[in-house]
Amino acid sequence: MTDCKKHDSHDHVHGPGCGHQAIEHDGHVDYLHDGHLHHAHDGHYDEHTIAVSETNPDACTPDHRCGGHEEGHVHGPGCGHEAVPHGDHIDYLVDGHLHHVHGDHCDDHGPVKLVSS
Repeated sequence: MTDCKKHDSHDHVHGPGCGHQAIEHDGHVDYLHDGHLHHAHDGHYDEHTIAVSETNPDACTPDHRCGGHEEGHVHGPGCGHEAVPHGDHIDYLVDGHLHHVHGDHCDDHGPVKLVSS
């Protein structure tokens, strides 16, 4: 990885048992923390983003039937699902999938590999 986008003022140490959801990402493990995807690097944490890809597209999927929450649930701050940076937007983690609010429906932006910690 050549880009290093440092997360400033981070006093929490991520690792197994730290209390944050771990996600396998680009051959390593990152941790979801307050809407950020953190990766330990040279004594600091980098901000990572799930790339838009074939596995994690950013396409509209109006026929997607959201599982993992009740009908009418709206994703956003405080909704109970972890915010995940994806491409140039924020998705929400629901049962190992990225969900994205889009008009009157929720798009499926693909799976992520959760790591138990």
